[in-house]
Amino acid sequence: MKIMLQKLLNISRVNKQLIMILLDSFMLISILLAAFSVRLGYWYFPQSDLIWTIFGAPIIAVVIFIRFGLYHLVIRYIGFKALWSVVQAVSLYSLIWGIIGFMAAVDGIPRSVILINWLLAIVAISGSRMAASWLLAGRAGKFSKQKRVAIYGAGEAGRQLLVALQQSYEYQPLFFIDDSTALHKQIINGVKVQSPKSIENLIQKQQISEILLAMPSVSHGRLREVLDFLAPLPVVVRSLPGVSELAQGKVNIADIKSLSVEDLLGRDTVVADSQLLGQNISGQVVLVTGAGGSIGSELCRQIVSLQPKALILYEMSELALYNISQELSAKTEIFALLGSVNNKSRLLQICRHFCVQTIYHAAAYKHVPLVEFNNTEGVNNNVFGTLNCAAAAIEAKVETFVLISTDKAVRPTNTMGASKRCAELVLQALSATQKVTKFSMVRFGNVLGSSGSVIPLFTQQINAGGPITVTDKNITRYFMTIPEAVELVIQAGAMGNKGDVFVLDMGEPVRIADLAKQMIHLSGLEIKDSSNPNGDIEIEFTGLRPGEKLFEELLISDNTFKTEHPMILRAEEEMLDWADLEQILVQLKTQIDANNPQALRDLLLKTITNFKPQCAVADLLNSN
Repeated sequence: MKIMLQKLLNISRVNKQLIMILLDSFMLISILLAAFSVRLGYWYFPQSDLIWTIFGAPIIAVVIFIRFGLYHLVIRYIGFKALWSVVQAVSLYSLIWGIIGFMAAVDGIPRSVILINWLLAIVAISGSRMAASWLLAGRAGKFSKQKRVAIYGAGEAGRQLLVALQQSYEYQPLFFIDDSTALHKQIINGVKVQSPKSIENLIQKQQISEILLAMPSVSHGRLREVLDFLAPLPVVVRSLPGVSELAQGKVNIADIKSLSVEDLLGRDTVVADSQLLGQNISGQVVLVTGAGGSIGSELCRQIVSLQPKALILYEMSELALYNISQELSAKTEIFALLGSVNNKSRLLQICRHFCVQTIYHAAAYKHVPLVEFNNTEGVNNNVFGTLNCAAAAIEAKVETFVLISTDKAVRPTNTMGASKRCAELVLQALSATQKVTKFSMVRFGNVLGSSGSVIPLFTQQINAGGPITVTDKNITRYFMTIPEAVELVIQAGAMGNKGDVFVLDMGEPVRIADLAKQMIHLSGLEIKDSSNPNGDIEIEFTGLRPGEKLFEELLISDNTFKTEHPMILRAEEEMLDWADLEQILVQLKTQIDANNPQALRDLLLKTITNFKPQCAVADLLNSN
């Protein structure tokens, strides 16, 4: 049967139309014979002129059916509007056939035959198309290998998704799940709505392989609750896009996507303050260092949307600079410039030539183990790159300077964190010596999807069959999406004045091992461990890497104050006078030039309060 259906699908459109015309003709003649037989009470076969009236009926019907587009319908995707066209076409045909019969004065046509013919024709013509749709769309499960799925959410998005799924070959929707008790046991388009309480039993009984979330308007917090509820179940969980992505029309099968980590984290975003967003950007000349990186590129995207006078992209990587400039070039006046943040003279030339008003300094080495193995270059780029940018900003009279900092600058355990805290000290000290440029810095934790992020790694490891590698079972991290972090950075920078340190509300820290387990469960797989040796994916704990710590922090002291934005805090941190810090910087530069990571480490220990290295110096150029 499946082979026959497949062959039928593969024939040409013209041949399909001819087959439909022949079938309709056969049914219309049979229906008229049946109508006479029902009316007369015995099997009837026409005589004389009535033969031509009955056997000529398809000629009238086919012309009308063509006019109503019945042979241009894609049967697999037939819907209510198409069925209404069938009813209209059949009604007109029945009326015209009856009028012709009476006008031709054909004897033997009872008036009731016209009504019976109309009713039977509607049932037969509509029913044949519905039956064909049912077969060709593969809704008979025994004829296809569809994924047996349930839809979580019986609202508008869920109903639209059901219609799309019922017209697909890939999915077979068997029931809805909805929290509303008023909908339980109700039937929507042939599919029953069930309570979440019965889901475990139904998954096993109906052999469900996937659950599709159709709740685009639900809050992230509520979505997280649903995901926690579904996590222990042996099914893959997928979702539909958010409300803004559905605003243009109906749900499509292509809209179904794998769960994002944003869904797993359950963070609800706060509406941005439009005044703060545009304060240092709209109508101004803005420079972004590290413009091709994860944070820098998103900064550029959001800056462009805020209509600056011009945007200068400053990037050391030629490929990264090309990619971001190509993406943005058609949206505003863009200047793509190659260069290193350690080239102060080039930075000063750029600031003066373009009359830069705002700088977002995102250029930095941030990968903890790599910086740990390249101590001198990490400090040179993160500390002196920041110093060069800041000095150029002051000389060129740039109005605002915002440093993208990190939670790893708080009580650092690695060279990367210590270098970022030292960069903060530079800006704090310079703020006290001049009033030309307003310096501020913004700290936040890990961002989802950035280079080196753990989430893409986990996804790749799951797709490869495991194992998932986690450094320690107790390790926790703060997470935020890149667009959310950048939006808050822009707003925080607008509030900065004299070396302010801003801290973003990252929500609750996430235990990485728990995140790994949840990603495994929601992929429809089981964890492989001693209690379940036949599981799918094993979690392997590899031990902390050089410089890595278990828990990240966002503050050094408890001296924090609220700002006008609920997700941004202002912190008061210890700082050094410029005269003292300048001497330290000279010594740091000497040790960098001498490639002496141990002396560099000693200087950082003296400079950065609470710097407690997690490992010995591991610089590759000084390893034995």
